[in-house]
Amino acid sequence: MEHKRTYNAKELKTPHGSLIIEGPVTPEKLAGYDFHEDLVAFRTPVQQHKALIGIAGLPEGRIIIARNRDTIVGYVTYLYPDPLERWSEGKMDNLIELGAIEVIPQFRGCSVGKNLLRVSMMDDAMENYITITTEYYWHWDLKGTGLNVWEYRKIMEKMMNAGGLELYATDDPEICSHPANCLMAKIGKRIDSESVQKFDRLRFMNRFMY
Repeated sequence: MEHKRTYNAKELKTPHGSLIIEGPVTPEKLAGYDFHEDLVAFRTPVQQHKALIGIAGLPEGRIIIARNRDTIVGYVTYLYPDPLERWSEGKMDNLIELGAIEVIPQFRGCSVGKNLLRVSMMDDAMENYITITTEYYWHWDLKGTGLNVWEYRKIMEKMMNAGGLELYATDDPEICSHPANCLMAKIGKRIDSESVQKFDRLRFMNRFMY
């Protein structure tokens, strides 16, 4: 599948200063920016910066960033699902996963996440994909935000809705292990019915196992 990318950008004014939301950004551009020390949700900032540069270099990889001047303060990643997850078992070249989204505490509550999603979906090439995200409550910063599981889930849902992702049912054991976990997806306008059926079979794999 051809992985076209159309760069988009917008300015977001916040009480803490203006941010540029832009992407998909190249590995070179990512390497040239500083990576904020508070981006610690998944790895140390140095390791995560390196990981994002790696993803940006993949054929299907897409990184959208929020930056304050030359410092990255938020990002969202898109890439093929992990080979160990059920979502990769259909070997669909038109299914990508929103793998991670993170915004530093200073800019939370400023609609940065929503705008990262909106800029992602400005790219017409995203209509060639089924975009999924798997949300697990144990990845959420409940302690840092002081929110309970359901309050956080509501925020995540609203943020994903901004990018056109909606809730989808699944029998995936990890998602089913807690009622706050969920699968969300956006089916691009140019996705054919055969791909939708494949996606449905991935969502309910246990039904198709005999």
